[in-house]
Amino acid sequence: MPKITYISNAGETRTVDTSVGMTVMRTAIANAIPGIDADCGGSCACATCHVYVDPAWFDQLKPAETAESDMLDFVIDREPTSRLSCQIEITDALDGLVVRTPATQH
Repeated sequence: MPKITYISNAGETRTVDTSVGMTVMRTAIANAIPGIDADCGGSCACATCHVYVDPAWFDQLKPAETAESDMLDFVIDREPTSRLSCQIEITDALDGLVVRTPATQH
């Protein structure tokens, strides 16, 4: 069972189990991870599930599609490793993935 580590903006770390096929966002919601609002429910329409992917993991993700890149243009604090957690589907290869939540979601 893959694990994801979420690091809050305050530095609090929480590692949770997930399942292949789930998304980073759905796993966060199921485990009450603070800092991921997911207002649109995962339809890539709001950018309130924005996370920073740990640089060691970033290149292992599928590249962001146009819709995701367009939504990321709306976040104020975008970084090179910014992604929408609703668009990161869990695979066995992502076991141990680490993401950090921003100070606020917009």
